[in-house]
Amino acid sequence: MTSNTRFLQAIGAQHPIIQAPMAGISTPALAAAVSNAGALGSIAVGASTAQQARELIVATRALTSKPFNVNVFCHRPAYSDPLREATWLAHLQPLFAEFGARTPVALKEIYTSFVVDEALLQVLIEERPAVVSFHFGLPSREWINELHRAGILLFGCATTPHEARQIEQAGLDAIVAQGAEAGGHRGVFNPDDDAMIGTLALVRMIARQSTLPVIAAGGIMDGQSVAGALLLGASAVQMGTAFVLCPESGADAAYRTALTTQRAYRTAVTAAISGRPARGLSNRLYIDVDSPDAPPLPDYPIAYDAAKALNAAARAKGNTEFAVQWAGQGAPLARALPAAQLVATLMSELAEAQGQSRSHSFAGKTI
Repeated sequence: MTSNTRFLQAIGAQHPIIQAPMAGISTPALAAAVSNAGALGSIAVGASTAQQARELIVATRALTSKPFNVNVFCHRPAYSDPLREATWLAHLQPLFAEFGARTPVALKEIYTSFVVDEALLQVLIEERPAVVSFHFGLPSREWINELHRAGILLFGCATTPHEARQIEQAGLDAIVAQGAEAGGHRGVFNPDDDAMIGTLALVRMIARQSTLPVIAAGGIMDGQSVAGALLLGASAVQMGTAFVLCPESGADAAYRTALTTQRAYRTAVTAAISGRPARGLSNRLYIDVDSPDAPPLPDYPIAYDAAKALNAAARAKGNTEFAVQWAGQGAPLARALPAAQLVATLMSELAEAQGQSRSHSFAGKTI
């Protein structure tokens, strides 16, 4: 039995595909459809309260008896700076005025980091999902041990070999190696020190240094890309943008339309939306909010409160140019297929790519 086979057996999946947890996009319906198709579905509860997280887990369980992953955010808890937040709101005031909306009086921390959320820890221990994955860092060793004692497998997201070593030293079960091509917020431990390493280089470096299974993430959109990641030493891949156009995802019509336009060919990274760098489809959030004269940002996710309010004001006037539309660099390859059909298509492409690889290898030996 190969190490890849052992890993798939451990997570209860037939296929080396993990649907990425995407807050607001990876619905219980999407996660369940992916898991039912033999891959590993995921839901994101990082932006949820403990009660909301429980409801999402219960809703997913109602749709599948298969294992799935629950993702939490382990960012540094936000520090509120009223002066910095007021200055940021003053920067946004002309944009709110454009839509006849009042600028918020103040900003709030719209969700709490898992590292201080004991109520969410208790929900996970009680609900016992097959997998819990950590983004933006790691919780305490004590909490890691508690989750392990509950029989939960733990994944950590790494964007550098150093972060991967921290994950391995913390006793986790697998490393998600997330390259700079990835959409949304990458799992950088310290956003002020982002090495922006690409997926191929990152996967290979981590696979060579670590004894843990490696899950490749970032820019992987089809079976040929999956084959490449496995060849570099990954045990599985994690795919997010590839699933956004599935009918089961939570993406709205404007997001789906934008992902099929020329915008998909030029994603951009900005911290001005949430307070942490994230990659998405460029619109006025990237141009007018992240302007050269922009003042210092409030902490993540306090800055996100402002972006959400601005989007709501614009949408009330029929404008979607301030919508958050996360996407990775492989966005033009996204396909509008039901999740189960997409998984089947990916596996067919993977088999074809691996067959071609074996054929070329055989040919090379006989020349």
